[in-house]
Amino acid sequence: MAIKDIKGFSDKARVDADLKAKLLACQKVRELLTLASENGFSFIEDELYPPNEPQFTAEQLSERLVKALLRA
Repeated sequence: MAIKDIKGFSDKARVDADLKAKLLACQKVRELLTLASENGFSFIEDELYPPNEPQFTAEQLSERLVKALLRA
């Protein structure tokens, strides 16, 4: 699994203001995956969901993606 790539992408978005803004603008998982790929990170949608631990915070994602990926 590419959890390390998800974490790496999330970490990069925390320090790169441009990438952070682009990630926040993503409304669909497919957009997030495309953005990750454009930045050299490779993972699939299934790896974003439980039982895997979330690698993103609510502050990094659009409200729509928070609901989809960070379900409590």
